[in-house]
Amino acid sequence: MKLILSVEPVRFPLTGIGRYTYELALRLQQSPEIADLQFFAGRRFLPSLPTAAEASGSGYGLKRAVQKNFLAVEAYRLLMPLLRKQALKGHGDYLYHSPNYYLPPFAGRSVATFHDLSPFTWSHCHAPQLVRYLQKELKTTLVRADALITDSEYTRKELSDYFSWPIERIHTVPLASSAEFHPRSTEELRSTLSRHGLEVGGYSLFVGTIEPRKNIETLLDAYSRLPLEVRKRWPLVLTGYHGWRNESIHQRLESAKREGWAFYLGFVPSEDLPLLFAGARLFTFPSLYEGFGLPVLEAMSSGVPVVCSNSSSLPEVAGDAALMCDAKDTETLTDLIRRGLEDDVWRASAVEQGLLHAAGFSWERCAQETLQVYQKVVKGQ
Repeated sequence: MKLILSVEPVRFPLTGIGRYTYELALRLQQSPEIADLQFFAGRRFLPSLPTAAEASGSGYGLKRAVQKNFLAVEAYRLLMPLLRKQALKGHGDYLYHSPNYYLPPFAGRSVATFHDLSPFTWSHCHAPQLVRYLQKELKTTLVRADALITDSEYTRKELSDYFSWPIERIHTVPLASSAEFHPRSTEELRSTLSRHGLEVGGYSLFVGTIEPRKNIETLLDAYSRLPLEVRKRWPLVLTGYHGWRNESIHQRLESAKREGWAFYLGFVPSEDLPLLFAGARLFTFPSLYEGFGLPVLEAMSSGVPVVCSNSSSLPEVAGDAALMCDAKDTETLTDLIRRGLEDDVWRASAVEQGLLHAAGFSWERCAQETLQVYQKVVKGQ
C-alpha cells in the first residue's frame, strides 16, 4: 500500500488533532503493510515527519491572521486546493488520508477523519468567518471522500444522520492518551506545580478551550455550591485556549479568583500538561459536546479520578470508571465533585478502574484499526 498522510496539524501549538496525527504517523512509519509513506503539509511533500517545535513560527501567525479576515479566509479556501491539487499531481496510485477533516482535489482514493460536527451543530462556539470556512470545506470533503473515520460511535452516527452519509462507509477508530500521561511521584511533580503556584493533590483540574461548549459556567456554579473551606482546600484550576464567546466565563473566573477558589492558568506549555494532570486531586469535565473527550482519558491514565457529564461521546470514553451526570444538572454535579474530593474509598476504586479502562485504548490500536480502513478503501469495499 502507498499512502500520503497529511501532517499539517503537527505544528505549534499542538492541539488534540495534532497529537493524533503525530502518534498515528509514528506507528504508520513502522507498518510493514505500507510500502511507501509520504508526509504532506500545505502544498508540498516533507522529507520527514515534523514535530510541533519545527512547525511553529510564521505559519502560526499567518493562520491566526487569516482566520480573522473574511476575504483572507475565502482567498485561502479557493487558492489552497488548487495549489495542493498541483502538488499531488501524479500520485493517483496512492491513498490520501487527512486526519483533520479537509480533503484536497485528488485523483486517487481518499479518507478523512471527522473529530466532531461542532462547526455545524455548535457553530455559535466558533468565530463566524471560521464557521463559514469549515462548513464549506467539510461539505466538500463529504463529496470527495471514499470513507470517513470518527473518534467515537456517537460521532459516527451523528455524521451519518446529519448528512445522510452511508454509515457503512464511516468507521470508528478511538483515540488514546499518550505515554507521558501516567501516575507520578510527589518528587517528580513538585517543581513544575510550584511554578504554577500549585501543590500536589491540592486542586481540581479542568483542561479545555474556554468556550460555551465546555459548560464552564455550570462547572463554576457547581463548584461555588461547595462549602468555602472545601473550595479553598482544593481550588478549581483551569487551563486551555481562550476560545470564543468567553467574556462572561472570564468575568466569573476573575470573581472566583478574588474569592480564592478558582484560577485560570492560560495555555500552559505541552511539557507541563501531563504533570498538571498527575498532580490533580480530581479532574472535572462537564462538557456539553465532545467528539471524543481525550482529556478524560488522559486524566484516567494519570491516575486521577474523573467527574464528567454523560453527554455525547463521553460515556464511551469514561466507561464505568467516572462519576457522571447530566451536563446541566448543577446540584448533582456539586454532589459528585464533593464525593470525588472527599470519598477516599471511591477515589481509590476510581483510580484503579480508570487506569485499567484507559489501558484499553492505545495508539497502536488506533493505527491498526486505521490500517484496516485503508485496506477496505483500497479494495473498494
